[in-house]
Amino acid sequence: MKLELPRGMRDLESEDLAGINFVRDRFFETARLFNFKLMEPSPLEMLSTLEAKSGASISNEIYAFRDKGDREVALRFDLTIGLTRYMVSRRDLKMPVKLAAFAGVFRYDEPQAGRYRYFHQWDIEVYGPFSQESDAEVIEFVSVFFKKLGLDVSIEVNNRELVEEFIRSRLGIAEEAKILELFRAVDKVPKRGAQGVLAEYKDAVDPEKLSSLIELSKVKGNVADVLAAAGKQVEGLAGWKKLAALMASLEARGVGNVSVNLGIVRGLDYYSGMVFEVFDSGGGGGGGALVGGGRYDRLTDAFGRKDIGATGAAGGIERIVLALQKHGALKPAQKPLAYVACATDDVRGKALEITSLLRNAGVVTEYDMLGRALRKQLDDAYSKGAAVTIIVAPAEIAQGKVAVKSMKDGVETLQPVHGIAQSVADMLA
Repeated sequence: MKLELPRGMRDLESEDLAGINFVRDRFFETARLFNFKLMEPSPLEMLSTLEAKSGASISNEIYAFRDKGDREVALRFDLTIGLTRYMVSRRDLKMPVKLAAFAGVFRYDEPQAGRYRYFHQWDIEVYGPFSQESDAEVIEFVSVFFKKLGLDVSIEVNNRELVEEFIRSRLGIAEEAKILELFRAVDKVPKRGAQGVLAEYKDAVDPEKLSSLIELSKVKGNVADVLAAAGKQVEGLAGWKKLAALMASLEARGVGNVSVNLGIVRGLDYYSGMVFEVFDSGGGGGGGALVGGGRYDRLTDAFGRKDIGATGAAGGIERIVLALQKHGALKPAQKPLAYVACATDDVRGKALEITSLLRNAGVVTEYDMLGRALRKQLDDAYSKGAAVTIIVAPAEIAQGKVAVKSMKDGVETLQPVHGIAQSVADMLA
């Protein structure tokens, strides 16, 4: 029998989980600071719910199937849709509702280096307000979160209303389908280049108008920089006023690593206002965005709640871990290890007693389960990276003592068994 995993899947080893947990712990810490309520949406959704967000074609990109009750269901491919479904169904919730989640998701993408069909994602959402303040709240959260991770990032912000107004009023395009096509075209520019996008869309969109939009999308910087470069195109547009107000709110909050990028539009059609992406300033994480987010009032509308605004952000954990590893910023919390070794079989019971005593006192403790000789046990302690080894031997036990050896400098002392847990804890502190 050949034991193998389905394509695109992997086993998460200890080192993988250490990185994921490092990010998770700081995410939970930030969520508590901002008073987001932690939850996890169901891993299984009705396919129709997922299609409400992304269209019928989404079934080609996810794990969708019929269950034993002949229902069309699918594994979650992100956390936003589950959180939003939950929120709109709870009419008893008092607005604003601030939700945070950290969990695994499934996507039927083509596997690539460092990219699997099951991965982890964090997500925050603010439901209720239509104001700029909830947008700023999400962006400030992201800024604080990455500070806690020890990763230097840049946050690039835009407003899709601004781009849509430019298309309608400056380019004279009013057809909704054509506008969404232009958004998708601009979203491809960073990967394919301006000429590549112009060539791809030459038969679908007026090349001159698309070229004007691409030129606008190249404008970046602070509010003054954007006005200097594109003032005539953006001044007077409602979307620009909202974007400038958002930047002012972020400045008041002390978020200094944020700038305007008129090329950030996010390809998904349900975004309706502010959009942003977060990049590793040092170029780690594979070169793409570490986080994406924005306002998506269209989704709550599609779920039957026109009265509720929604804005949020999500990031892939594995990509963040790669960036942390590149910069040497991944420092998972790991308590030092104590190892209990016994010199002879007749003191093994005492060694087990001391092992349990140390563990109950909160000391990470290991011992030999194979009945090996003392020398082999000491080798095992060294290979496991033990900081301290407690050697239980008949002569010392008869005096109510054990030998405690520092594996760092080799210094060995006799310590009374009574109070050994505190003695070892002090040595490891």
